[in-house]
Amino acid sequence: MTELTHQTDYGRLIVQGADRPGIVSTVSAVLTEHGANIVSLDQSSSDPSGGRFFQRTVFHLPELSVKLDELNAALETRLGEDLGLEFRLVEARKRKRVAVFVSKADHCLLDLLWRQRRGEIPMTVPMVVSNHPDLGDDVRQFGIPFFYVPVEKGRKEAAEKEQLNLLKGNIDLLVLARYMQILSGEFLEELGVPVINIHHSFLPAFMGAGPYQRAKERGVKLVGATAHYVTEDLDEGPIIEQDVIRVSHHESVRELQRKGADVERLVLSRAVEWHCEDRVLRDGNTTVVFS
Repeated sequence: MTELTHQTDYGRLIVQGADRPGIVSTVSAVLTEHGANIVSLDQSSSDPSGGRFFQRTVFHLPELSVKLDELNAALETRLGEDLGLEFRLVEARKRKRVAVFVSKADHCLLDLLWRQRRGEIPMTVPMVVSNHPDLGDDVRQFGIPFFYVPVEKGRKEAAEKEQLNLLKGNIDLLVLARYMQILSGEFLEELGVPVINIHHSFLPAFMGAGPYQRAKERGVKLVGATAHYVTEDLDEGPIIEQDVIRVSHHESVRELQRKGADVERLVLSRAVEWHCEDRVLRDGNTTVVFS
């Protein structure tokens, strides 16, 4: 799934809307008319008769940054006005700015920072924000600013206001890397960018504290993780990625937690990578993910 996103003159065109004849040919025609060469094209339709259409196109166009506005205007006419489709046009070289919220668990956070430093995820991390000070030194070793914003009882609104002051206008995505606070609907609305969360896949069977202890007591045979977009409805947003690993009755609660943490790292990193590469298209409460 790796692309030459660090090189200039590569663009991505994301299209979705009601399916109808002529969408693919129109996309190809507009790109060709502006001198672009299509590198890859993935598409899907929920139903060719009245269904939903989704398409992700990667193309190369010399001097893309100069021609972007002209190309966008042409797409607005041909796709937006003529075909009634939604679309996004982005320069692949522009990495998404991703802030991370974390509490005390470090496994997802450090994995994301490590992958970002190695260039495995096309993103920059302008800040990490936590409601505990514990991980500050670990984050600063990556050269990333760490902000401690405590969420005290009765002061959640004030804490969210402080967080918004840090985030607004500075990020394209917020990732909750085991952040153990519920974000309010007001916060999500005012933030105005997508939010991705990670949690174990025992839900809804073992909600609340101590899920691995209760899972052990019930003799679970699988542990896993789910990454999803955050909505005002707790843990019910569109799912991006999931995975599981088999376990047995021999393993302790601690071993279950370790294996669960391994899966959480992988699932969250995939979800963030796919989002940053514009591979995830949201459609209501579901997603289409292009490989």
